[in-house]
Amino acid sequence: MNNDDVISTLNDLIETCKDGEQGFRTCAEDIKDAQMKSFFTTRAQSCAEAAAELQQEVRTLGGNPETSSSIAGALHRRWVDIKGLVTGKDDEAILNECERGEDLAKRSYETALGKSLPANIKVIVERQYNGVLKNHDQVKAMRNQVRAAKGNA
Repeated sequence: MNNDDVISTLNDLIETCKDGEQGFRTCAEDIKDAQMKSFFTTRAQSCAEAAAELQQEVRTLGGNPETSSSIAGALHRRWVDIKGLVTGKDDEAILNECERGEDLAKRSYETALGKSLPANIKVIVERQYNGVLKNHDQVKAMRNQVRAAKGNA
């Protein structure tokens, strides 16, 4: 990959991180459970840190780092807000949307990892991807917990 391709790939991931940060913040605002609220707030901060790390790599490569979330991310959050109005921002619905957002993040990182990134950057992307997988699994587990509790109610 040439330098511009690496910068473009990293900027795509920065948008993904920014989407995750905003998505987790939205979930933290809407979720009722205090433990889940704390989880989402922490995850939002982790996404912000991941974006900052990638932005530094873009600067190191001589590029201009992305600073905002994607249009798709903004549309997804808007859809979550609309759906929340209809469903009363039910915790399960919020967790379903969060999981969907993490599915998108997984795909973004998988696309990046499928490219010939420089070794030092690939290490960062792989580490961040493992964090995305962990987030996804935790969100899915929380959703399943809420779903099971509903079934027992």
